Amino acid sequence: MLEIVIAGGWLMLPIILCSVVAVAIILERLWTLKPGRVVPRDLSRQVWEWVSSNQLNHQHIQELRISSPLGQILATGLANRQHDRATMKEVVEDAGRHVVHELERYLNTLGTIAAVSPLLGLLGTVTGMIRTFSALTSGGAGDPAALAGGISEALITTAAGLMVAIPALIGYRYLRGRVDGLVVEMEKEAIALVEALQRKQYIDNLGRSPSETAAQNAAQNAGQIATKSVAPAGSR
Repeated sequence: MLEIVIAGGWLMLPIILCSVVAVAIILERLWTLKPGRVVPRDLSRQVWEWVSSNQLNHQHIQELRISSPLGQILATGLANRQHDRATMKEVVEDAGRHVVHELERYLNTLGTIAAVSPLLGLLGTVTGMIRTFSALTSGGAGDPAALAGGISEALITTAAGLMVAIPALIGYRYLRGRVDGLVVEMEKEAIALVEALQRKQYIDNLGRSPSETAAQNAAQNAGQIATKSVAPAGSR
């Protein structure tokens, strides 16, 4: 095996490095993107039990936020459950974008490896053929060893580049598909939570007196105005 690597020339080093990085990314993402870790099965049921029994508190929201990617999205919605539907939807979508970015971590690197590895192999093919023709022009036509060295370098690097690129591309496509599937599941859970919270808020408002409802709406509007007025100052 070592003889083959040596015969492939110096371009075998970046190809081997790409293979190590690709394997590490695939294994790490397979572990991180387990459905049970991203979208826990009973998480939404537990959250709704807290909400329906009026047991939800700040500690529950913080625990939910660090429990899983889905928990991070649901915690954001719960923290803004007193706002109107449009505001809740906006903050949940913003949290979802951050979560998706985390789920897609390293996938661009894996895709780059899948694209670059065959090019490194092609470069090895070119350098190997250059060595072969250099041996011919320098009077090495009668030296099979000189010709075989360049040809073997060309073939070995080409094969090595493809051996890295093919699994990397398969892994990239598979992991991308898994991320897309998990995103769809999280969107369904988040939408269901927003709709359920809005229904509960509507039912609760029906049981309040008009003065209590007006006071709550005024408090919500004041909070939204304060948030909008503070946001530009923070951006400065």
